[in-house]
Amino acid sequence: MKLNWIERLYVNSPIRLAAQQLEVRWFAKKRPLDAGATILEIGCGRGAGAGIIFREFRPARLYLSDFDIRMVKQARNYLDGKKQTKTHFCLADAANLPFDSQRFDAVFGFGFLHHVPQWRNALAEVVRVLKAGGVYYLVEFYPQLYQNIITKHLLFHPERDRFKSNDLKSAFEMLDLSLAHAKELKNMGIIGIGIKR
Repeated sequence: MKLNWIERLYVNSPIRLAAQQLEVRWFAKKRPLDAGATILEIGCGRGAGAGIIFREFRPARLYLSDFDIRMVKQARNYLDGKKQTKTHFCLADAANLPFDSQRFDAVFGFGFLHHVPQWRNALAEVVRVLKAGGVYYLVEFYPQLYQNIITKHLLFHPERDRFKSNDLKSAFEMLDLSLAHAKELKNMGIIGIGIKR
């Protein structure tokens, strides 16, 4: 599901950039990757997260995907020339990723999953494209945050089959994705690191 103008304004704001910097530093501290990894970011937005991923993880290749062509174009314009040569841009549905199985050392998701109507399929796709032992770095939000009395009138999100903490953790288990590190704000969201078994 594409973002509406309010969400695009937020994800492209300095506030979101500052939050992503903290999130990626936490990821790198808890589960670093060897330099030269092949990484996918799903829901890349304007590309700000990609810049942080390059700085903290130094991938050999970074694949950026988004469901919205406007975001893919912004990401292409956001990154400088040197990073561009190591980056592949892709318009993609998270529930049907156009990549081979076991392609990536890591997948980053900065809050894309709660936008996907078929979120279980999207999570299964994350697992499919990860190598054995691969890492899923995620930030996600629960419906109490984005479907409350105020935000449900301002933001576009699927309304049916939304995941809460237990739903997400159960889906991880079913897909052999181990939640190695996690911090949750009750009823709000999670920052976590999943490892493919």
